[in-house]
Amino acid sequence: MKLQTALIYALLALAIGGCEDKQKNADAIARVNDKYLLADDFLKALPEGYTKEDSIQLRSIFINHWATHQLLLDKARINIDDSKAEIDELVENYRRELIIEKYREALINKLLDTVVTSNDVDQYYQSNKDIYKLNEELVQIRYIHYNKTMKEGKELVKLFKSKKTEDINRLNDKRLEFNSFNLNDSIWVSYKAVLEKLPFLPEGENLKKVDFLQKEDSLGVYLVAINRVLNMNEIAPKSYVEPTIKKMILHKRKLDLLVEIEKSLLTDAVKDKNFEVY
Repeated sequence: MKLQTALIYALLALAIGGCEDKQKNADAIARVNDKYLLADDFLKALPEGYTKEDSIQLRSIFINHWATHQLLLDKARINIDDSKAEIDELVENYRRELIIEKYREALINKLLDTVVTSNDVDQYYQSNKDIYKLNEELVQIRYIHYNKTMKEGKELVKLFKSKKTEDINRLNDKRLEFNSFNLNDSIWVSYKAVLEKLPFLPEGENLKKVDFLQKEDSLGVYLVAINRVLNMNEIAPKSYVEPTIKKMILHKRKLDLLVEIEKSLLTDAVKDKNFEVY
């Protein structure tokens, strides 16, 4: 998908001015009216490291997108008034906006405080708890899934049930022998994601804390312990929404900084007599 997107962006430049006229069509791979798409244009648009399979798969996609843009451009020139003055004004307006946006980004990169402390997160979370109601169940869970052929089955059950640090560490040392696992029941995870790994677990109102559950099927043996459960519409724990909160804090700082920059520009311009209102 990323490769296809890169090609589409590349052809946008071609659609404007990268195709050849009738006199330069020896290596053409497609034609729309008097415009030709050259094989070299397609190869240049492919990103580094592309494979032969990539080029075969994307060749027709690229050509069809190029042709569509050319046909739309031809129709637009016939049906839309594209007076030079109007187009030049639109291009210049767009250019000015790009320059302004680039300058804003440079100022933000230079001035924005990107350090978000735990205190910042806590204050934001306490002030906005109501917007963090869960739309799914969360659990703190430990589980391991291993093949029935493992000779240490009884030992694994004993280690899994134990609360001793040394036993937990021993279990963790064996993690590469498991089909799947999660040994950290202090973090919150989506129960929907858990069900993909442990489809035999209950859903909805039947979801509750489980000290120990052992389940066997054709795929192997599952050992499960559910430490805590949070249901839909309960407030999400801070640790679960912390990444989102940090993004929100930075976004607000960015907006506030832009407002301050614009205010400062006006104030300085008035002070320096570079801006007057008549």
